[in-house]
Amino acid sequence: MYNKKYKHSIWNKKIAEKIAIKEGITLTSDHWKIIYLLRVLYKKFNIIPNVRILIISLKEKYGPSKGNSSYIFNLFPKGPIQQGSKIAGLPKTNICL
Repeated sequence: MYNKKYKHSIWNKKIAEKIAIKEGITLTSDHWKIIYLLRVLYKKFNIIPNVRILIISLKEKYGPSKGNSSYIFNLFPKGPIQQGSKIAGLPKTNICL
């Protein structure tokens, strides 16, 4: 699911919702946009993007109202990469936040 027993292919919405609850987050459609984008970027580049790349990608896909740090940090208060990647079922990142 996450980190040690990472299985990108077995992740699903139900697993994500359970992780989010443990993180104190109720997932909305805005959360899902970021979660799915993180998964797409990981699948495409085989690396978890940093915040800057995530913001640029969000801005390109959804416009400047969603492509900014305030927006993503409001949704993932412990960090969009750390918390978002965890909920997205991606391996633990070594990126310095």
